[in-house]
Amino acid sequence: MALTIPPVKLKWLEHLNSSWITEDSESIATREGVTVLYSKLLANKEVVLLPQQVLCLKGPQLPDFERESLSSDEQEHYLDALLNSQLALAKMVCSDSPFAAALRKRVLVLQRIFYALSNKYHDKGKVKQQQHSPENNSGSADLHSVSERPRSSTDALIEMGVRTGLSLLFALLRQSWMMPPPPGPGGAPGGNINLCNDVIHTAIDVVSSLPPLSLANESKIPPMGLDCLAQVTTFLKGVTMPNSGADILGRRLASELLLGLASQRGSLRYLLEWIEMALAASAVVSTMEQSKVLLNQEGLIGYDCFMNILMQMRRSLGSSADRSQWREPTRTSDGLCSLYEAALCLFEEVCRMASDYSRTCVSPDSIQTGEAPVVSETCEVYVWGSNSSHQLVEGTQEKILQPKLAASFADAQTIEAGQYCTFVISSDGSVRACGKGSYGRLGLGDSNNQSTLKKLTFEPHRAIKKVSSSKGSDGHTLAFTTEGEVFSWGDGDYGKLGHGNSSTQKYPKLIQGPLQGKVVVCVSAGYRHSAAVSEDGELYTWGEGDFGRLGHGDSNSRNIPTLVKDISNVGEVSCGSSHTIALSKDGRTVWSFGGGDNGKLGHGDTNRVYKPKVVEALQGMFIRKVCAGSQSSLALTSTGQVRPASSSFH
Repeated sequence: MALTIPPVKLKWLEHLNSSWITEDSESIATREGVTVLYSKLLANKEVVLLPQQVLCLKGPQLPDFERESLSSDEQEHYLDALLNSQLALAKMVCSDSPFAAALRKRVLVLQRIFYALSNKYHDKGKVKQQQHSPENNSGSADLHSVSERPRSSTDALIEMGVRTGLSLLFALLRQSWMMPPPPGPGGAPGGNINLCNDVIHTAIDVVSSLPPLSLANESKIPPMGLDCLAQVTTFLKGVTMPNSGADILGRRLASELLLGLASQRGSLRYLLEWIEMALAASAVVSTMEQSKVLLNQEGLIGYDCFMNILMQMRRSLGSSADRSQWREPTRTSDGLCSLYEAALCLFEEVCRMASDYSRTCVSPDSIQTGEAPVVSETCEVYVWGSNSSHQLVEGTQEKILQPKLAASFADAQTIEAGQYCTFVISSDGSVRACGKGSYGRLGLGDSNNQSTLKKLTFEPHRAIKKVSSSKGSDGHTLAFTTEGEVFSWGDGDYGKLGHGNSSTQKYPKLIQGPLQGKVVVCVSAGYRHSAAVSEDGELYTWGEGDFGRLGHGDSNSRNIPTLVKDISNVGEVSCGSSHTIALSKDGRTVWSFGGGDNGKLGHGDTNRVYKPKVVEALQGMFIRKVCAGSQSSLALTSTGQVRPASSSFH
């Protein structure tokens, strides 16, 4: 007799928690509602049916030959065995009823909903308390609500007061500079100009005391604040010109204040505007008599002020250039330097930063040639979000609500955030991991959680170039070496590790088979499938095949890397939950295939696609990078635009 309700294996998927929270829990009161929700569990493979067991009806083993009467202990033993056998049979018969089957489904659905709620709200009180604490209250405000809320009469009055106050201040400063100062005792100059310069000097002190890049995030500055900054900048630019009426000290202080504001705003635009101002002021000065320039100290800026800002930029960005190549302006005996030299030094630094940044960017061309991005010598890592499994290495398991500088990730060249785990590639090509260790997802040989970074062992020893870890499964990870070999480890369900089986792999293991001898330049770990791109433009996929996510024209799973025959000249691949996005080497063609729900394939519909299909909406664009998420896709163009996929990529 076989059971009609087979045993099941539960595997809750974290990325589906949000959808289960929004489910109508009242629908489980009806048998039809339970059936719909249970079907969802089966479709997402969060409930996996196991082979049916066979009910054994054999009773207790009695002696098969006659002998003397049984002892009381033996009789009790046989009687207990018979009763237990009958009880097991009764349980099986009861569980085989329609009511029991519906009840079991209802319990599983409730268990799934409670799991989702627990994961989201188990520390809600703690987070809420942090959000309302005084130190976090100002920084966690919704920026859009500030800028988009209807303006009240109070806001209008405040804005009017600020605008008129600035206008009055600018007018008074101009008037004080233009009017001849009253003579002091003995014919000495009066104090009006000194008062104006004191105002600017106070502003410089305030700006200098701010933390670096305090004005960089303009989304946190109200529109009125941005407008005030623009007015102040325009006024100071006019003051720096020799024909502004301000004295030499006033023009110098205005230049220093402008530079301080530009560095605090942290944008290339404002730095270039300051350089333009300095060159314009220097051009006017150059028309004057040389002796007069030296005598009046025209066209100069404070050396210490300029160098402090320049060194702050170099430290914060970790400039990789040789210090002997750094240009510095000539310092005069009075502690000043030429505006012209300062502008050249700043422009040189901006170019050096741009060069450092460009070497960290990966384009289809660099993927094609196999060039590794060059990263600056000093890398700073910021972390935020859930730390429930110590994946952020911050000691406690509390959530981090804002980006925080992490000292634990020293010598990190590349960071990969997985499912409750983190992987770090160091400059020597070694890999360290921390966080949740279930299913061997950390590759450390066990399933233990790690609160600190631990180094992985690769056999044979290899230097790792890139790591890709799944964001929504029980945790599997791919890594390819500088020689183009691919390792995998973690949960092996559906054959997504590529080793020809579904076994869990707790140490990094080299993938053989079709990838042997191939030079791999890109890997991507999806939720239940994996993909790799070879140097010659071939795309290989393996793992679960549902929805056509592997691109082989069917829904069959593969447990070894299998060539996708319908496309070539591939340069990059990204795996999502049930779909895959591929990008050509030249960046001119994007293919997508797999599940099309929510329009994430970008073909203008929600149909499944079992073979790679060109995304027509991106034709004619040069695409630098593609990314596949759980229910969406993104493409980054050469102009810096991000094209999302909903019903299409438009």
